[in-house]
Amino acid sequence: MGINMTNNTIYIVDLEAVETRYTAQWKTHIPKLLLETVTADKIVTISGPTDIPDATTPGAFLNFGGTNIYKSDQMMQIARLFTEGKVKEGDHFIYTDAWNPTILQLKYMSQLLQIPVKIHGLWHAGNYDKNDFLGRLITNQWVTDAEFAMARAIDYNWFASDYHIKLFRDTFGYADIKCFRTGWPMEYLKDLIKKNLKRDLILFPHRIAPEKQVEIFKDLAKQLPEYKFVICQEEELSKDQYHKLLGQSKMVFSANLQETLGISCYEGALAGAMPLVPDRLSYTEMYDDTFKYPSEWTESYEAYEANKDKLITHIRIMMNEFDRKVNTIAAQAEFLHDQYFSCTGLQRLLNGQA
Repeated sequence: MGINMTNNTIYIVDLEAVETRYTAQWKTHIPKLLLETVTADKIVTISGPTDIPDATTPGAFLNFGGTNIYKSDQMMQIARLFTEGKVKEGDHFIYTDAWNPTILQLKYMSQLLQIPVKIHGLWHAGNYDKNDFLGRLITNQWVTDAEFAMARAIDYNWFASDYHIKLFRDTFGYADIKCFRTGWPMEYLKDLIKKNLKRDLILFPHRIAPEKQVEIFKDLAKQLPEYKFVICQEEELSKDQYHKLLGQSKMVFSANLQETLGISCYEGALAGAMPLVPDRLSYTEMYDDTFKYPSEWTESYEAYEANKDKLITHIRIMMNEFDRKVNTIAAQAEFLHDQYFSCTGLQRLLNGQA
């Protein structure tokens, strides 16, 4: 599976940057990372316009209208690269979000013009996850067919967790789809997020969306008045303010029904906060038992109501034992960095080492 990139170009087809999301850091980090770690003739980033709406659709990862302006502009650039003879056999296109219909147009040009290129796609979510926006709001077969077509057009479908690969396979099976796991390119977080003077602070660091079950967190705040509960997105924090708050917190809480990786709980661990996560989704493989609670406690709000007392008692015990868990938190953060938030799998492949 190894590749020799010495005489080829890597094209990075990036995501639009949202300042409060990791996509802002990926703009600069991924090109720099590949320049430092991969032997290639050139590394070129294909970005869209900057004058698209910068506010995400409420509860979503991006702006559902603006993202199509962005991707359409990227397609124009890719088409010009082909028509101007700049794309060569053996070049690689890395899509930092695989849910990008221009993959089909790229494959179309590559095959009809007989210029074989390799396409990589980093999958974050899709209709195949019924708790994702695409899974909840679009129930028509067309979206499943579209995702299947994109996955088959991609030569290397990359996922950050084994759970995500299984979720994908449960929908699409194995026909002509090549799936691989790599940590996400987030090496910079380890140096960016710092511990701070701790206080009795518990954070909800996720998007406010149905699959994140913020109503459970709000009720816990009423039941545990001895602690300060903060829903980060309601505070409209800058990235620096958010990181400072993480550094002060003792716990980050999740009752998520959709999670294929979980960046915010990793950020919490880096900041010296205890991640408290349900034993389901990607969390099962990623977190030590110390930081997991039984999945059935929060599988729905009704399940939470039935198990509320258990969860409240568990939170109090963990908060009281915080000082004794400092080393365990640090070990958890190190494990997550090495296995899930360093892009070593993709780098090894591009360097012919996989």
